[in-house]
Amino acid sequence: MILCGALLLGCMLSAQEASGPQIYNMGFDQWSKRKGEWCLYEKDAPASHRVWDSANKGTSIIGVNCTQPETVHVAVPGEGKCAVKMRSQKIFTSFAAGNFYTGTFVKTLNLSGAEILMGTPFTGRPKALTGYIHYIPKPIDTVKEPYLDMKGKMDEGAIDVFLTDWDGPFRSNTVEKRFIREDDPAMIGRGMLIISKASNGYIRFTLPLKYLNGRTPKIVVISATASRLGGAFTGGDGSTLYLDELEFTY
Repeated sequence: MILCGALLLGCMLSAQEASGPQIYNMGFDQWSKRKGEWCLYEKDAPASHRVWDSANKGTSIIGVNCTQPETVHVAVPGEGKCAVKMRSQKIFTSFAAGNFYTGTFVKTLNLSGAEILMGTPFTGRPKALTGYIHYIPKPIDTVKEPYLDMKGKMDEGAIDVFLTDWDGPFRSNTVEKRFIREDDPAMIGRGMLIISKASNGYIRFTLPLKYLNGRTPKIVVISATASRLGGAFTGGDGSTLYLDELEFTY
């Protein structure tokens, strides 16, 4: 029995290696709450499990969590199953997009901006990112330059993937407009899904990844938002994106 168990474990590990690496908590079943902030990892999680973050650290100070666990409306039902619910909201005179990403929220800037470390270590070269989405957009009612002409149009969600060989996470700064660039010399692979239509419940998606060269990645950034122009404080109050069961395919 011990030998059979060892052989079975060996087969499972070989299959996992053949399929390629994944990221911790891609099914979003692990959550905890700390000082009013919903976190996408379990209580007392080690650093290796703190892969995902959101803007909750900044907004929870005033009692708002734009990104929360969803325990009822999930793509794959079962005991302990959760999805991510991202809901964009007006906060006083500003706008906070429901979002999350691989990385770490560092701090708020000038009340409405943020500094974020984007990315987590990853060395795979997957063909695609798959999962389930349910999108409920609202008309854009908050706009900032240069998107003033977007007012009244329907909001859009987005999922982004960047594979790079940075030596560490990218330090994003919304006040200084320091964002990841498509032409970054460290860019290896890229994928983007713009979610432009509402869906009637969950639908499965496949986001193909395009590689620019043969280098091996060191960092992956996955980000999702209910308002794709949220970084520019533009979007619809109440736009909601549910996301569940992410997986890299090889």
